[in-house]
Amino acid sequence: MPGFSELRKGLSSLEALERELNLKQLQINRLLNITQAINNNVSAEGLFNMYKSFLSWEIGVRKMALFVKDEENDDWACPASIGIEEEVQPEVSRYFHKYTRLVNVDREEDVFIRQFDVVIPVRHKDKSIAYVFIGGFSEDEDMYNKVQFITTITNIIAVAIENKRLFKRQLEQERLKREMELAGEMQRMLIPKTLPHTSCYQLDSIYKPHYGVGGDYFDFIEIDENRIIFCIGDISGKGVAAALLMANFQANFHTLIKKQADLGDFIHDLNQSVNLITKGERFITFFIAAYDRHNQELTYVNAGHNPPVLVNDGQLQLLDRGCTILGSFPKLPELEVGKVHLHGEAIVLTFTDGLTDLQNEAGDYLNEEQLYAFVQEHYQLTATHFNKQLMAHLEQFKGDETYPDDFTVLTCKIFTPGHQQG
Repeated sequence: MPGFSELRKGLSSLEALERELNLKQLQINRLLNITQAINNNVSAEGLFNMYKSFLSWEIGVRKMALFVKDEENDDWACPASIGIEEEVQPEVSRYFHKYTRLVNVDREEDVFIRQFDVVIPVRHKDKSIAYVFIGGFSEDEDMYNKVQFITTITNIIAVAIENKRLFKRQLEQERLKREMELAGEMQRMLIPKTLPHTSCYQLDSIYKPHYGVGGDYFDFIEIDENRIIFCIGDISGKGVAAALLMANFQANFHTLIKKQADLGDFIHDLNQSVNLITKGERFITFFIAAYDRHNQELTYVNAGHNPPVLVNDGQLQLLDRGCTILGSFPKLPELEVGKVHLHGEAIVLTFTDGLTDLQNEAGDYLNEEQLYAFVQEHYQLTATHFNKQLMAHLEQFKGDETYPDDFTVLTCKIFTPGHQQG
């Protein structure tokens, strides 16, 4: 028969085992509560509070610091801690790269880290997403089982937070994608669908916005059967902001051009309207030209835009007279209206800077000299045929390379009296 002492020892062991089982059951219940909270889409702050409470009350952790990646400033933040009196310094993260598995940290150089016993790194898809430092264990504690349980719950919390972040990023990307689609649709509505082809002049365009949205703009107005105005511009920025500015710019263009017979006065008014809207934070490079068939004169203003190329009866000229970009200053400091008398056949090639940003497979750019030579060689073509030849030339030049940015071409072919197209 067992003695009284042995019986008491057995009861004590049973009581200890029962307490341990109750603690395990409590831990499992809390783990289920956290899992349910994740499924119910509890906020990240709520999950961090549950994690802290779980480690403190159910596990009995005396010191803890959890670090997760803060995507906004690309640094590590400490959203949950236990028993940490001093403020956590961000410099401590320079040691994190060394922790690829659960290790003891008692020999660490950093004063903050030395107060802990172990560090548990959490990785997700080969990427470190969290580190938890645990300390304050006593010698009689079952450290191994506690650390194993802490590792499990830390992984669950950290992966849940990471999935929240990835989902948020996905939503942001979807929103941005839709925003870009709307901006692209808006811009396509502002670009002329048809261009004039008469016996006196022809317009033809190439419009290639990058990823469906860009800042390029072109337009025209036929004043009467003998006079036409055409323009091209490049609005700074992308997306909805650029599309809205383009819509406002187009409205101002059509309103102001009808009020001013002089291109110089028109540009002054247009600059002022752009500056009032953007407060000088955005700008537009712009080129506008007017052709009058009666006097065979082309007048123009170049507002900081790539100089268009005019080939007039075989002679090449750059249309570079004008002023600075529009919108940066309330009042333009200087402005010059350019004038050219045309004779014979003439062609004007206007374009945005994406055209000369084009590179071939060897890394060479399509430079201006190549472009000028092309215009001189093909200036006698109609506007439509000229642009077709230009696209064929660009495709051959770039090979398998992609177009790096928006680019737009607006070509104006002019037939002076005696050289009119039949």
